[in-house]
Amino acid sequence: MSRTTSIAISPSISDYFMSAVGDALRSRKMEASAAASHYLVGVLCDYAHPSEENESAFSRPLAFQLHDALEASGATRFRRLRALGDGVLYGVGFFGSHVELRGIDRGYVIRVGATAYDNASAMLRTPGQRATHDVLSELADRFEQFVEVLNEVADGAIAKGAQGQRGLLKLYERWLRTGSSRLAEELGARGLVPVRGKEGVH
Repeated sequence: MSRTTSIAISPSISDYFMSAVGDALRSRKMEASAAASHYLVGVLCDYAHPSEENESAFSRPLAFQLHDALEASGATRFRRLRALGDGVLYGVGFFGSHVELRGIDRGYVIRVGATAYDNASAMLRTPGQRATHDVLSELADRFEQFVEVLNEVADGAIAKGAQGQRGLLKLYERWLRTGSSRLAEELGARGLVPVRGKEGVH
């Protein structure tokens, strides 16, 4: 999956994403633990600087990746499960419309991400220990909600980075795919009223 998108980044990328995640949570009237908010910021910062360690979760079939992670043991198992959860969270959060365009069922992808986090969380507990709250279990239990938070962050970043006629066109095309109210507001602030159907924009 391509990560070539225009996003506006402040000098301190972690501060930028911390503010963006906070704004997205408030916009969606969603409560999250401080640990979960910081984890989301960490994922966004990691993927803002792509490397071999955080390559696209969609570079191989998700079923194979989940199977391989579950078949591993010890630290390797935990690392692979968490990396798969992170990759799916970021991939669907920032590029969800592209996932759907490629014919991949969004619900299935979300289940894979949640399952990866849930199994990684289980590894943090010793056998027989009562389930306790940890950030990975929170991410697993509310995976789709956190995907929506990253959708909001992506919309805001793309809106801020859009310049000129080409930037407006990209905003409009993303709005057509997502129906994002955030992007509709941004288009409206630039003098365009997006309308679905044959009429296009005004």
